[in-house]
Amino acid sequence: MHSKMKNYILVFIFLIINTSICLAQDVTLDEIFTKGTYRSEFVSGFKSMRDGKTYSLINDARQLVKMNFVDGKQKGVICDFSNLMENGKKLVIDDYEFNANETKLLLFTESENIYRRSVLNKVFVYDIKLKTLDAVNAKKVLHATFSPNSDNVAYVLENNLNVYNISTLSNIAITTDGKQNEIINGNCDWVYEEEFEFTRAFEWNTTGTELAFYKFNETQVPEYNFAIYDNLYPTDYKFKYPKAGEVNSKVSIYTYNLLSQKSAKVDIGSEVDIYVPRIKYNGFDNSLVVYKMNRLQNKLTMFRLKSGQTESELIYNEDNEKYIEINDNIIFLQQQNLFFYTSERSGYNHIWVHDISNNSDAPLTSGNWEVTAIDGVNEKNKMIYYTSSEESPMDRNVYKLSYDGKTKKRITAEEGTHTVSFSEGNEYFMDSYTKLNTPTQYSIRDNNGKIIRVLKANETLAAKINAPNISPVEFIKVPNGLGDTLNAWIIKPKNINDGKKHPILMFQYSGPGSQQVLNTYTRDFWWYQLLAQKGYIIACVDGRGTGARGQDFKKCTYLQLGKLESDDQIAAAKYFGKLPYVDAERIGIWGWSYGGYMSSICICKGADVFKSAIAVAPVTNWRYYDNIYTERYMRKPQENASGYDDNSPVNMVKQMKGKYLLIHGSGDDNVHYQNSMEMINAMIKADKEFDSEVYPNRTHGISGGNTRLHLYKRLTKFVLENL
Repeated sequence: MHSKMKNYILVFIFLIINTSICLAQDVTLDEIFTKGTYRSEFVSGFKSMRDGKTYSLINDARQLVKMNFVDGKQKGVICDFSNLMENGKKLVIDDYEFNANETKLLLFTESENIYRRSVLNKVFVYDIKLKTLDAVNAKKVLHATFSPNSDNVAYVLENNLNVYNISTLSNIAITTDGKQNEIINGNCDWVYEEEFEFTRAFEWNTTGTELAFYKFNETQVPEYNFAIYDNLYPTDYKFKYPKAGEVNSKVSIYTYNLLSQKSAKVDIGSEVDIYVPRIKYNGFDNSLVVYKMNRLQNKLTMFRLKSGQTESELIYNEDNEKYIEINDNIIFLQQQNLFFYTSERSGYNHIWVHDISNNSDAPLTSGNWEVTAIDGVNEKNKMIYYTSSEESPMDRNVYKLSYDGKTKKRITAEEGTHTVSFSEGNEYFMDSYTKLNTPTQYSIRDNNGKIIRVLKANETLAAKINAPNISPVEFIKVPNGLGDTLNAWIIKPKNINDGKKHPILMFQYSGPGSQQVLNTYTRDFWWYQLLAQKGYIIACVDGRGTGARGQDFKKCTYLQLGKLESDDQIAAAKYFGKLPYVDAERIGIWGWSYGGYMSSICICKGADVFKSAIAVAPVTNWRYYDNIYTERYMRKPQENASGYDDNSPVNMVKQMKGKYLLIHGSGDDNVHYQNSMEMINAMIKADKEFDSEVYPNRTHGISGGNTRLHLYKRLTKFVLENL
């Protein structure tokens, strides 16, 4: 053999060995939270363009480029974000939106989060042809949105709805009565944003001549306040937060006609103690559709207001014995007076069609599985595209279905979780695909599911997951002793067969309709690997109350949140304790938010089963949480006092035996720090020892800067010392 060839082979062998050694190193917290060693790649700014043949995205050079779906070739640079300047200052673009004819862009900069979904931005209109840049307003604004005719941009500033005219560069104030903690126009109050999962409280009609918007009068809503530790004397932050049983904002809907420059109040009835969880425009006749829901959230009606009319018409109603959850799985057709929507009325969430003219409903899908999203409709070909759990409650696959429900085809072949974004005309889609031990892969596919091109495969991260010292996540089934088989996953350490008994840390969330046991790349995968490398088993069980298994399984927790869910976690812990490789004396449980509520119950109610528990940002009594979420599942505390109090860990602390770590952010606007304070008071009264950690000014996510590293060091230390 030639000496040079020998050298090449030796170098190649060295590289293979060196790579294997690198991949096989133990996981560290610094690698997870500081160095980004296990960070996933993602596709930035993907949007299908109106021709249905091309899409835009932001490339690594910070250019907004136009790409061809089929061949992947770049068709041009739409805007070079890296070179945009304003008054000599370089702009950092956080997001963008096209106008209807794709001649202009809205560019969002200097993002500042308010609550979970509302983001303040400095916003600019960029003319693609002229390359001009104009600020919508000198101040940061909320919800800047092009009108469909591209003449105007609507936005919210200081609780008032405004319109910016693109040609005259002028602003018109649609409302002027907005005031902090009193009147909000065009933006949601806190509880609507959090629980009805939207924040832009206005809609353009289909021609861009009219705006419909919410007005929230929150004057009578009780205030919640907390200190922000930012100065010598901390700032007192106050906002309106209606807790269970308390008064809500009075909501009214208005329309504003841009031609007449006049506003009109929409008649939604005289009843005040209601919710208006959505407003939408119907593209078929340009009518305004207003959703209306009773306080108990078990009756939903939809009204239609035609343009120019003052009286509304009932077009849809639905009742449920327990509750109805609002979502955006609804599509109004342009060519027919119909809409497709999802409902649980059959016992499982399925697609229905509602004929507005005849006021009739018909199911399009059926079976013991659930539709989780309506992804698009092709009116020309009369096809509906949707995502469902038909193959398994843990999987999400995409299907196409004919309007009559007779022709159906699964178009994503791989088991796992598919999240899709269709092109205009539904000829192509971008698929974000993941499964248990596979990070997200982004690909372009045709509407039969054939992969045309992979955009990001995350190969480097996948190689790390497949390293010899990494323990795979496995699906298992766990009985709860009452006839239910619960879905679960487990991570076992590599030395599981060493004849020793290992400690087990259980993780769960458990909230109504939630799922943690999914065929997807598991959150906290790498922290769990760190623990597995130290000999710990990690497991997660979805008990009763969780999603994708039908209405009865999900809603059995109605009026008694916490009871059945904790019963199932305790039963699962007992099941694990009987496995030959599990040490039944060292079982721990942890969770965040609802999961923290559950782990707090379990360390009390399951005191003889759990050695330790960690609760991060937990609810500790549903009396302290907001009314839309809580009353949906529990009704008011005035109607169901025992349901609230019997399942509160605050009232169970006398039973506590094991080690307990309580963690909260003092600036949590969602699950208030009050929850942990009440739990601590109860433990002091009962003379129970506990550990705790407070993160000043941090919100519900407890993040920012070095926070996550510090948090997970604290979690790890507690697990190692107490399990």
